[in-house]
Amino acid sequence: MSLRAALDYAPVHALLVARGDDVEFECYGDGCGPDVPHALYSGTKSFWGPLAVLAQSDGLLDLDEPVARTIPLWEEDARKRHATLRMLLSLTAGFGFGGLGSAVPEYDRALAMPLKTDPGTTFTYGGLALQAFGAVLARKLSASGATPHAYLQRRMLDPAGVAIGSWRSLRDGTSPLPTGAMLTARAWLAYGRYVLCERKTFQSCFEGSSANPRYGLTWWLGSPHAPADLTYASGAAGQALYLIPSLDLCIVRLAKNASYKHDAFLKRYFA
Repeated sequence: MSLRAALDYAPVHALLVARGDDVEFECYGDGCGPDVPHALYSGTKSFWGPLAVLAQSDGLLDLDEPVARTIPLWEEDARKRHATLRMLLSLTAGFGFGGLGSAVPEYDRALAMPLKTDPGTTFTYGGLALQAFGAVLARKLSASGATPHAYLQRRMLDPAGVAIGSWRSLRDGTSPLPTGAMLTARAWLAYGRYVLCERKTFQSCFEGSSANPRYGLTWWLGSPHAPADLTYASGAAGQALYLIPSLDLCIVRLAKNASYKHDAFLKRYFA
């Protein structure tokens, strides 16, 4: 492994490397530090696949249930009636590209958007499907008075020892699911360690779909330049949380690199 080559590839705001419970390397730059929350951008997506698995174990939902079970209007749409929660989380429900950055819609707007392809046939990266999942989860939680983000904190982040620096808010006061979390590098590392320790519980998150074998339930899978069991969370501008169970390795990368490529970084690191 060549940490120096990986660091030379692109500047970082933070880079942490942990094996087991031991942090083997930690560095910061450009005003970032161990106590400074940093935007994860789409790295935020990585919370929701594992949380959905926990919600299934709680009896709150079934990953293979149709969205229409909770959203009756979807039963009236020839395409939407076939979409499942698993398809939303694997980004194969049929939504077109969109719903990222400042364009994340509120729940009702996401639910109303048409599907562009038949559910289960096409992988399209974006944020619309996650917002639709948030709408379903919000309705399932409504009787308890909890929100998706409050449930996330109680059910998963608190046990993982993860403190959120802040959540972005939409115009209706809700927080988005596909983006919007601010975490310190150490907090994201704590989440990575939790997912590694609970990997068997979350195994379905690390299984690709027929539409895209390299994407599971909100987690990317594999790289030609890393061990075969690599999985990772990815956010714009070079945010990354890499997990390699066979090495008990967790790597956190926070930065602002518009041209960053995961495969290029991993090729250098595992040279």
